[in-house]
Amino acid sequence: MTEGMDLEEGTELSIDFSKIFKIGEGNHLVVPVVVQDADTKDVLIVAYANEEALLETFKKGEAVFYSTSRNELWHKGATSGDILAVTEVRVNCEQNSLLYLVQPKGQGACHTKDNEGTYRASCYYRSVNSAGELRSI
Repeated sequence: MTEGMDLEEGTELSIDFSKIFKIGEGNHLVVPVVVQDADTKDVLIVAYANEEALLETFKKGEAVFYSTSRNELWHKGATSGDILAVTEVRVNCEQNSLLYLVQPKGQGACHTKDNEGTYRASCYYRSVNSAGELRSI
């Protein structure tokens, strides 16, 4: 397995605790965005938005994020077809994170695929126990 595949499909826990530091170090003016299925309430993905991404989300009615690794806007589903139609945007009490309530319009919200080759509905497809072991759910 390649390093990325091992991270995304493997059973070894390797949490990137430096992610927020890297974002800050890159001077990205973003907030975290929790994306939740409006019907099932499942958390689908956590991404980031800058002001422009938030404005584009309102304009399109679809989830638009800011990719901190590519330094560009990311319209979720623009290439895959896995659009996330936004039904509501909420802000937390400190106004430093957002919650997008969405209705998925494609196969799934995650860029990884299950054993049948279908995009996963959520990026949270593994659980971790107190021993640090991962298992698919």
